[in-house]
Amino acid sequence: MARPMGPVRLRKTNYVTLFIGAVLCLFIIYFLSHTGSSPEPQTTSSKPRKPTKSSLIPERPPVNRYNLNNVTITPDPIGNQEKVLILTPMARFYPEYWENLLQLNYPHNLINLGFILPKNKEGNAATTALQAAITKTQTGPVDKRFKSVVIERQDFDAPLTSQDESERHKMENQKARRSAMARARNSLLFTTLGIETSWVLWLDADIIEAPATLIQDLAAHDKPIIVPNCYQRFNDPETGKPDERPYDFNNWQDSPTAQEIGQKMGPDDIILEGYSEMATYRALMAYMTDPSQNDVNYEVPLDGVGGTTLLVRADVHRDGAMFPPFPFYHLIETEGFAKMAKRLGWHATGLPNYKVYHYNE
Repeated sequence: MARPMGPVRLRKTNYVTLFIGAVLCLFIIYFLSHTGSSPEPQTTSSKPRKPTKSSLIPERPPVNRYNLNNVTITPDPIGNQEKVLILTPMARFYPEYWENLLQLNYPHNLINLGFILPKNKEGNAATTALQAAITKTQTGPVDKRFKSVVIERQDFDAPLTSQDESERHKMENQKARRSAMARARNSLLFTTLGIETSWVLWLDADIIEAPATLIQDLAAHDKPIIVPNCYQRFNDPETGKPDERPYDFNNWQDSPTAQEIGQKMGPDDIILEGYSEMATYRALMAYMTDPSQNDVNYEVPLDGVGGTTLLVRADVHRDGAMFPPFPFYHLIETEGFAKMAKRLGWHATGLPNYKVYHYNE
């Protein structure tokens, strides 16, 4: 016969024990859930695992949208805060060029600069001097600093070993020299023309004197392509007095004689202006200056332009007008550019009485 059980005694709950048990349960659950997914530690002899495809794809940049119709190109570029890109092919550095650039009173924070230099001894020296001038300016007073500066080096050899003026202007050197110049201009243009650029000012490295209001003066004419007259100051050996003479003969109005010369030429030949060996009888803007008139705003239509000082609406370049390094209707470089722009519906204008001055070697 079974013995009757005595009274059952219930122990009081120990809350400390329950808490410790709960903590241990949570730790075990956490350990079990992470141990299975964690990779085993690699030994020195194990091969590294290949990264997954997702880890190789960098974070995608945001998509920026620009409406070029919102880029204004107006006769009041300062009032409309329009960005100007000044481009200069440079073989030699002239301090006077830089001083002339600095004295332009167009707001420097709206100006981007671009330079391209040849990869030769003279180009190296010019690059060093240019970098020193840029450093001084860009670390100087804020109002003198430019928005940005780009320096490029040509990826092809210069066709001439010397940049002396007498060598540069020999007729037999013109095709090779100007073809190289066209390539340099195109390289510089295509790599620096920005989304917000309204105007492009081509300014040769040997232009040492221009009005401080050059940019706004030219833009005020509201022309797609416009050039001032380029002269050169010198001391007249006969009188011993300071004088000036025309320098850029690439600003011209075409003539029937020049057209006839072109019709008789081979496809790779070019017409050159300013040489007695090739009389074109074009009307040259260099000789259209009228001292008695003194109207700097007087305009003339042009068929060819030079590049010493040349203001171009950015739209003209965006439409595809560039500097042909090959014979284009028997024209090359800046003169070929004027012809190409005209084929695209853009016309060039000249200012015979508005002068800039070229360095006199």
